[in-house]
Amino acid sequence: MIKKLLIANRGEIACRIIRTARAMGIATVAVYSEADAKALHVRQADEAVHIGPSPAAESYLVGEKIIAAAKQTGAEAIHPGYGFLSENADFAQSVIDAGLIWVGPKPESIRAMGLKDAAKERMIAAGVPVTPGYLGEDQSVERLTKEAAAIGYPVLIKAVAGGGGKGMRKVDAPENFAADLESCRREAKASFSNDEVLLEKWITSPRHIEVQVFGDAHGNVVHLFERDCSLQRRHQKVIEEAPAPGMDEATREGICAAAVRAAKAVDYEGAGTIEFIADASEGLRADRIFFMEMNTRLQVEHPVTEEITGVDLVEWQLRVASGEPIPLKQDELSINGWAIEARLYAEDPAKGFLPSTGRLEHFHLHDAERVDTGVEQDDEISPFYDPMIAKLIVHSDSRDDARLELMRSLSKSYVAPVRTNSGFLYACLASKAFAGCDLTTGFIENAGDALLPADTPTDAAINRAASTFLEASWQFDDLPSVALPTGLQSFRLNSDANRKVYLETRGETLIGDADEAVGSFRDSGPFHTALNDGEVVVSEFGEAFIFKAPPRGDASGHASAADGAILAPMPGKVIAVDVAEGDAVTAGQRLMVLEAMKMEHALTAPFDGTVTELAANEGGQVQVEAVLCVVEPAKEE
Repeated sequence: MIKKLLIANRGEIACRIIRTARAMGIATVAVYSEADAKALHVRQADEAVHIGPSPAAESYLVGEKIIAAAKQTGAEAIHPGYGFLSENADFAQSVIDAGLIWVGPKPESIRAMGLKDAAKERMIAAGVPVTPGYLGEDQSVERLTKEAAAIGYPVLIKAVAGGGGKGMRKVDAPENFAADLESCRREAKASFSNDEVLLEKWITSPRHIEVQVFGDAHGNVVHLFERDCSLQRRHQKVIEEAPAPGMDEATREGICAAAVRAAKAVDYEGAGTIEFIADASEGLRADRIFFMEMNTRLQVEHPVTEEITGVDLVEWQLRVASGEPIPLKQDELSINGWAIEARLYAEDPAKGFLPSTGRLEHFHLHDAERVDTGVEQDDEISPFYDPMIAKLIVHSDSRDDARLELMRSLSKSYVAPVRTNSGFLYACLASKAFAGCDLTTGFIENAGDALLPADTPTDAAINRAASTFLEASWQFDDLPSVALPTGLQSFRLNSDANRKVYLETRGETLIGDADEAVGSFRDSGPFHTALNDGEVVVSEFGEAFIFKAPPRGDASGHASAADGAILAPMPGKVIAVDVAEGDAVTAGQRLMVLEAMKMEHALTAPFDGTVTELAANEGGQVQVEAVLCVVEPAKEE
């Protein structure tokens, strides 16, 4: 058995491998870039070696540095995880040539499945069903145009060396083919240094079904059943589950047997995945499921397979790499219950899912059946790597129980101020289509904006935050005194006064009514409420909102005294004054702008009224709690 293992990866998968290695008594070595010097995988490993600057091309993708780190620390083996160098046959060979153990398939197996056209030809020879199409050597525009017409539109153009949706185009009509072909080739050349393509028949109701396979050096190959990965955004998987909904035993037997034949055709060792595209227009049928490609590594979604089979796939990888046979035979493997995984990304759905970076000031992942993550509270999300920060995995007796449990986990988790796709994931799981197993790879695209979470909280969430703040402000001395609307400064807990509080979230100033909230510290429906460092975080339908109850005279500009005084919330410089004495103002109108801590803070009118005093001048420096302006409330008519 391997005694010391170097993990040539980072983040969540590195932590995942460390967990199993430690349970097996195997020492671990982490590698890290400058950006990851304080990363969780570095803290968890027994040893860590710095391998270069933050860009992956100068660190995690430099095979020579990784092999040198293994030699330096006396590691016997290298586990590549997924991504980075995991499917690089030349790197795998370099590891072996250096006298180290490669925890993965043989380099020749990786090469055999690396090019889609060659892999399809091998699958045809092995009796594995493939999507109708063209994968010939003649790459002329004329020949490809002719073949597309013979296949029938719509057709799919795919780069033979592609992956991750790059170099892929759906063509709906003949007049679009030439332009889409040129675009596809250009992208493929830039991404893979190879502009060759193949053509496939476009499946009109496609589902992405994949089978986990495992081989060893003794000629054994088994499958660990199938996963459904149809929920994808721009060809990237979002939610995965096992087993596949609607899969009958006959179809399962057919697709899994085809996957085993595929693995045997390339003399496969270790963990791998055979990916299929299914035409689900009439449900799942064995004669309408076609080979797409093989991933010659561990998959991101492997936990759902582990949950339904009870197998630790990383342990199997390490045992097989050490020369042992696969621990279980095919007839000893079975499906137990249902598992669903949601990938939590640091990205902002409201801004086209752009990556979101920064410090995880608020980070709480509810205890699902399993949480795989590579970060903790106060860690930094950098712009250099994949934005996935965690996977939430649940396992239950039935699909619907697992779906509801995962929704509960999302609703009780929160990440802020870094934005995530948590609310988007919740919406996917909550949709009638998902609940009804109406799945295709176009699920997310077809739903459009309906899956995007609201960018503002509901009144119920605002009121819950108000109630939490009011209770907390009378329980903890170190919390800021809450900013109450004019006339409520004499508020006491459980008094008869109307309990309203000014709150700030996402740049907006809102008023919460604590009397409308139910149980400030209790969960109700899709809510989760937490008090953290003087702020309240409310997770609503999976979307996290941070509420601040500003201290009296805060940057929201609300008066903290009945006379309407606007106080400076902190020392700063007045960079704009929008009003003059005697001006009539309306509630929420900007009065002036204060610059402090390299940020601009707009001070606004707390109510309709008249500016009776103005002590601020543009360009002037002010001290904390200085009276800048006084607004007299408008008289009731």
